[in-house]
Amino acid sequence: MVSASDLQGPSYSGVLDRGLAVIELLSGRAEGMSLTSISEVLRIPRSATHRLMTSLSEHGYIRQEQDRGIYVLTTKLQVLAFRHLASSGYIDAAQQVLDRLAEKTGELVRLAVEDNGQLIWVAKAQGARFGLRYDPDMGMISKLSCSATGFAWLSKMEDKDAIAAIEEQGYGTPGDFGPRAPQTAAKVLEHIHEARKRGYAIGIQTYSDWMAAIATVLIHPLSGRPIGVVSVAGPLSRLAEDRLHELAPLLIASAEEISQLIPGSPSLMSPGAARKTIST
Repeated sequence: MVSASDLQGPSYSGVLDRGLAVIELLSGRAEGMSLTSISEVLRIPRSATHRLMTSLSEHGYIRQEQDRGIYVLTTKLQVLAFRHLASSGYIDAAQQVLDRLAEKTGELVRLAVEDNGQLIWVAKAQGARFGLRYDPDMGMISKLSCSATGFAWLSKMEDKDAIAAIEEQGYGTPGDFGPRAPQTAAKVLEHIHEARKRGYAIGIQTYSDWMAAIATVLIHPLSGRPIGVVSVAGPLSRLAEDRLHELAPLLIASAEEISQLIPGSPSLMSPGAARKTIST
């Protein structure tokens, strides 16, 4: 990530670094920021910040909300990201498997892949045809400390590495996530150890007060290392704990099928995609 100390100097790379810093800053501020606030946080002169905002706006990456005088990101980055995913084979290799799993479970199925230490949801299939539906946007980052996806992913790490990853990202609070979101390393490790023993993780009211989910890790067919997570999620009214365990064989079989498809997907073929894992 670009730091404020890197944003000095008149070189072209300095201008690029500043532009990227603005985008990264706004990516965490859905409510937007004023020109003055951006200038102060990034320690860029106000005049230079204005030029950056004008250029980013002209290229379609940000827009200014005239009524409030603040700047917000547009969806251009998401469009570019999913254009890349579509061309690189991530989605094509897995989508048919996700569709079948969604049809069989009647719930939302998602694929998350690792990117620079984060798990990003990149593909989904919606199996719910009626009633309450959980249908989030893709491109979201999974919260490791309180999601079934996170528990499954962390179960393939040494405990100390798993806790380090959580502390780097931060714990999800019950106010922002579910009432049962773990708040200590010991509580998260309970979920991780269960996932490690079962081969899949479950999360009930940890990510949302009305939601339950089950997840298992996607393993690289050559290196044997984890590179992503496949999950099924839906309302707790349909996904009680017994039902989650019933879905485990279907979920694991689907993850294994996706793993066998990976050789046809060039961007998923890098054996160095994952963090250090537990030796088996």
